[in-house]
Amino acid sequence: MPTIYPFTAIVGQERMKRALILNAVDTRVGGVLIRGERGTAKSTAARALAALLPNVHVVQGCRFGCDPENPNAWCTECKERATRETLPAAIRPIPFVNLPVSATEDRVVGTLDIEQAIQKGERHFEPGVLANANRGLLYIDEVNLLDDHVVDLLLDSAAMGMNIVEREGISFSHPARFILVGTMNPEEGDLRPQLLDRFAFSVDITGIRDTRERVQIMERNIAYDTDPDALRSEFAAQELELSEKIARARKLVEQVKYSKRDLLSIAALTSSLNVDGHRADLVILKAARAQAAFDGRITITDHDIALAAELALPHRIRRGPFYQAEMTAQQLQERIENLVGQPQESEPGEDSEQEESSGQEKKSRS
Repeated sequence: MPTIYPFTAIVGQERMKRALILNAVDTRVGGVLIRGERGTAKSTAARALAALLPNVHVVQGCRFGCDPENPNAWCTECKERATRETLPAAIRPIPFVNLPVSATEDRVVGTLDIEQAIQKGERHFEPGVLANANRGLLYIDEVNLLDDHVVDLLLDSAAMGMNIVEREGISFSHPARFILVGTMNPEEGDLRPQLLDRFAFSVDITGIRDTRERVQIMERNIAYDTDPDALRSEFAAQELELSEKIARARKLVEQVKYSKRDLLSIAALTSSLNVDGHRADLVILKAARAQAAFDGRITITDHDIALAAELALPHRIRRGPFYQAEMTAQQLQERIENLVGQPQESEPGEDSEQEESSGQEKKSRS
């Protein structure tokens, strides 16, 4: 197996990396669409994230990688096995599944063998891509060239966290909780607005213009081509630190609380920017909780909401500030505070930017 380029060795593209990390913390966020020109580390970042993520506990012998600690989401086979035996656990790396553009519906969702069911009375299910990707990362390059119906199926499964196949009165279900990463080159056509909205995040990336960073990209790529293992060893400490931070955040995210004011902040922001529908509000809330957990906190702040909105809103707004020029997280935070009143007090453990901002606000009030 070839050595994967380290995630922490990717130069720049901070917004893309943050979008991927937040989906890794909580797969319920709903995936990310990365739009950009060729050679901007889109596929490299997706593969690197999968290699970075911590191993997961699975039911031993399960074809779908069911979580031993979550029996409510077990596949049909595990539920049947559990009536006869205690299911042992095993540990495995998370899967990275690359979906080809030519994929059909059966290839994605899997198939039920009706003839075998009728003749032998046995339920036989042949797993598809969704089964292979469960609890892993599903990567779709050139997602805009994929059949719209297949994209719909993928997005439905990503939202539900479950794949249910029914045919001729026979049903089979299995968990399908994965990090969905789609990439595309806008020059080759765009997704329909209805499908675009189904992706939780959208990130537009371009080549880096800073001379020093471009030199750094060349140096690291040459080092990787020369000796990939040496480069991976060089970044091993950073990779381990980030992996452990994501693992801690995954355990913490369910404990992250939000207040009525937080919901008001999100609703006021999306309403003021004329965002259609309510999907963006829910995405921002989930992402803000993931951001707080990643920072080691159990309450969300305006800064978390702004960072989430920076990823969740650009592809959902056709008019206004985002259409003219993208708003930064700082501008979004200021907009939230103007809409709902006084900014929140800084929480212990927040980043230095947030603490500095809080200190300036206190001076202005005194």
